Amino acid sequence: MSNFPSPPPVPQDRQFVLGQHLRLSILTSADETDGRHDLSDITLPGGAGTPLHLHTGYEERIWVVSGSLTVWAGPDAFTLRSGDFYAIPMNTPHTIKAGADGARTLNITSPGKFAELIRRSGTPAHLATSETEWDMGLFQAITEELGDVILGPPGATPADLERAAE
Repeated sequence: MSNFPSPPPVPQDRQFVLGQHLRLSILTSADETDGRHDLSDITLPGGAGTPLHLHTGYEERIWVVSGSLTVWAGPDAFTLRSGDFYAIPMNTPHTIKAGADGARTLNITSPGKFAELIRRSGTPAHLATSETEWDMGLFQAITEELGDVILGPPGATPADLERAAE
C-alpha cells in the first residue's frame, strides 16, 4: 500500500468527448510546454476506431493503460495491450481500433497539436449526453487547419491505400 496522495482530478474545462466515440482529458497542453508536446488521457469504447489518416505536423505516441488497441501504421499492424507503447512517425498513414472491451491510452503528440484538435472540435464532457454526436464537419475543418489528412473512413487501413494505387 502506498502513502502517496492521489493526483488532483482533471478540471472539467480540460475534458471533452467526440460524440460517443472518444473521451479525452488534457493532462498537459501545448501551451504549457511552449508547443513541444501535449499529453492526453483517452478512453475509447469497445470497437471504436479512427478514420485512416496521417499527421503532417506532429508525431503521435500511444501508451496503453488498459484494454487493447490495434494500430495499423504504414506496413505495420500491432495489437497493443496494457503497458505496450507505439510511436507513429509524422506523415505515416495510420488508424486505430479499440478492442472489444475498449481501451484507455495516454497519447503524446509532438509538437503538441492533438489535444488542441479535440478541445476545439469536441464537446465539453460536462455538457455531453447519450445523444451527443461527433461534429464531423467541424472536426474535418480543424483537422485540415492543423495539417492532418483524412485518407479513408474508419475501418480502412494503410494496405487499402497500396491496393488503390495498384
